[in-house]
Amino acid sequence: MLMQIYNSLSRQKEPLRPIEANKVRIYVCGMTVYDYCHLGHGRVLVVFDMVTRYLRARGYEVTYVRNITDIDDKIIHRAAENGEDFNVLTQRFIQAMAEDAEALGVLPPDEEPRATAHMDQILTMIQALMDKDFAYLADNGDVYYRVRRFDGYGALSGESLDDLKVGARVEADEAKQDPLDFVLWKAAKPGEPSWPTPWGAGRPGWHIECSAMSTHCLGNHFDIHGGGQDLRFPHHDNEIAQSEAATGKTFVNLWMHNGFVRINEEKMSKSLGNFFTIREILTRYDPEVVRYFILTSQYRSPLNYADGALENAKAGLTGYYIALNGLSPGSGGDFGEYGQRFYAAMDDDFNTPEAFAVLADLRHQLNAIKESGEVDKATHLAGVLMGLGAILGLFQQSPQEFLQSGSGAGDDEGGLSDEQIQQHMDARDGARKNKDWAEADRIRDVLLAANIILEDRDGVTTWRRN
Repeated sequence: MLMQIYNSLSRQKEPLRPIEANKVRIYVCGMTVYDYCHLGHGRVLVVFDMVTRYLRARGYEVTYVRNITDIDDKIIHRAAENGEDFNVLTQRFIQAMAEDAEALGVLPPDEEPRATAHMDQILTMIQALMDKDFAYLADNGDVYYRVRRFDGYGALSGESLDDLKVGARVEADEAKQDPLDFVLWKAAKPGEPSWPTPWGAGRPGWHIECSAMSTHCLGNHFDIHGGGQDLRFPHHDNEIAQSEAATGKTFVNLWMHNGFVRINEEKMSKSLGNFFTIREILTRYDPEVVRYFILTSQYRSPLNYADGALENAKAGLTGYYIALNGLSPGSGGDFGEYGQRFYAAMDDDFNTPEAFAVLADLRHQLNAIKESGEVDKATHLAGVLMGLGAILGLFQQSPQEFLQSGSGAGDDEGGLSDEQIQQHMDARDGARKNKDWAEADRIRDVLLAANIILEDRDGVTTWRRN
């Protein structure tokens, strides 16, 4: 049975049928690099990393392209505010984004094109649109796209031209022929970065950048285009209009959009003061906890960040590491019944909540087998759990290191250090050798009061933070 993926364009699940057998080409709208990545960006990074990992686990040869927008209004304004060259600004935040992505276990994309490195492709596409009368040079030096020339505009978002016309406005300094038209190229302004063109110096509009980069990297027609739900209109509608008008071909087969991130049931917003960067969150929580939190919701559903949400994720992930602790997992090559159920869940539009239900059953079985002392069977199940977890980018740390870290930076401020814990354990070992069971129990209670749990198994004592 073929994988089913929800197509935002058709508004239904469709079977994945790659244009080229066993090869999947994916383009995802990446970051505009003028500030640190927030949790919404983190969700895009993690979701499409999960998608790519799973497709590869299913045997597909995947080419994953995630772009960088390194020239636009926000970048220019921020650089001006800081009094620095825009290239210096963008390079700083490209590096920060790479660090955040790596922390979250996100694998690098196969290609990561930057808009400023693809001016030739951008200009070629704009010229093609002008040659076909889909674009025009306005009196103010800007180049605009003729929205009404493209049949079916708004099909992705469901926006109609009539509805758009009601809300459309034309600013006094614009020279659009129609309020619905959007800019492809902006004429140069004093002090702003610009590039030379046949129609005058300037810089690209945001929408044309992605059309040019995606088709350059993946061809005029490719399999999957992804991004956040907020990009459906106007960005992705505009990409379709530009790309198909310029090339004369269907742009993309499947459109995937992940849901919004909400803070305490409100949309995340700087104006509401409920805006969290990835870096802020990682000062409090292990990055794998954040990844686990993101993946426990199905990618299309809203993701609600509340005070208890990360704590619940931390507790859930800790449970898996407790199950794996003390075992040397086997290869896990044969996933058996658990693998079949896991794949069935993921084949249904990457249903990670159902996949986690399978993993929870596996964890429960693993704990039962550990208690029974069946070492070989426990070792095999641990390998299965780690193997399936790896497909989601999870459970790959040393269980002992994860559990002893408290699975969150800053969790144990004011608590016992690793060295102090070891001193208590050494004292307890001494008491047990002397058969001073009362003293050994007292030390265990001291550690428990400090949220340190001891586990005695096969003559070896390990500890973890609670």
